[in-house]
Amino acid sequence: MFVAWMEPSSTALGKTKELIKHGRERIEQTIKASGSRLCLYAERVAFLMDRSRSPDKSTQPSTPTDNINLGPSANPNAKPTDFDFLKVIGKGSFGKVLLAKRKCDGTFYAVKVLHKKTILKKKEQNHIMAERNVLLKNVKHPFLVGLHYSFQTSEKLYFVLDYVNGGELFFHLQRERCFREPRARFYAAEVASAIGYLHSLNIIYRDLKPENILLDCQGHIVLTDFGLCKEGMEQEETTSTFCGTPEYLAPEVLKKQPYDRTVDWWCLGAVLYEMLFGLPPFYSRDVSQMYDNILHKPLQIQGTKTVAACDILQGLLHKDQKRRLGAKTDFHCLGKSFPHSLSLQPPTRDTWG
Repeated sequence: MFVAWMEPSSTALGKTKELIKHGRERIEQTIKASGSRLCLYAERVAFLMDRSRSPDKSTQPSTPTDNINLGPSANPNAKPTDFDFLKVIGKGSFGKVLLAKRKCDGTFYAVKVLHKKTILKKKEQNHIMAERNVLLKNVKHPFLVGLHYSFQTSEKLYFVLDYVNGGELFFHLQRERCFREPRARFYAAEVASAIGYLHSLNIIYRDLKPENILLDCQGHIVLTDFGLCKEGMEQEETTSTFCGTPEYLAPEVLKKQPYDRTVDWWCLGAVLYEMLFGLPPFYSRDVSQMYDNILHKPLQIQGTKTVAACDILQGLLHKDQKRRLGAKTDFHCLGKSFPHSLSLQPPTRDTWG
């Protein structure tokens, strides 16, 4: 009986060992899998903890990898906290212009603040740098707003500009509807001087309009906003980019033909006409109709204006750019049309009429 009892027990023991062996192998596999998951979990926790301890990138100063080359205008020691920002005085596609007071000396500036992300997203770095280049050259001319210096953070560019506190010409035109001829001639002469200076540097402006003409505290004009300027434009050189403001576009721009620096003289004619008559020369609320007027409608000069005023308007607003006033000798030709304007004192309220 003893032997009979032992035989089945030996078989059962063998099966039990096999079960134990398989069980141990499954337990080891489970432990290994759990260990891998635990390690992965531990790595994730460590990553999140490191991330939470790291400061926000947006609060860090700019590094060489996110810097934009500001050239000779750059002031590496300047920072936003150098200024008290008082109010917004202008807005644009890439940022805003703020009235700012520098803390160290109480000087007021117009600070243009641009968002790097927006500039890079729209691939406008070249236009922004072209504007900076023009601004750097403007400090040598009294009728162009100048750049004092620039700086940047990881997210923004800052251009520290002259603050011109007399308001936009557009505002004064809206309030008074139109100007008397002596006043319009004075402003047009100073604008012509500013445009002529840019042309002498082989720069065309391309966006002359009352909103971009400021008045300083003494009544002189100051041209601003150089975002659409084109550099490297020799006397006979042309470009073909379609840009500008609808009411002031020259016919050759609308036709998408190559154009030269005479587009600026067309715009000056349109602004002078608006100063004298209250609206741009070919204005219509219907933009398509306005474009057709610019291309085909003859210039109409109403009211009693001097022969000199009529002649300069006809010359500046000639639809053929090769026959337009300023086409041959640029500002030297226009200077004859403003014989004494640049030597006159700025208009005052007594002479505005």
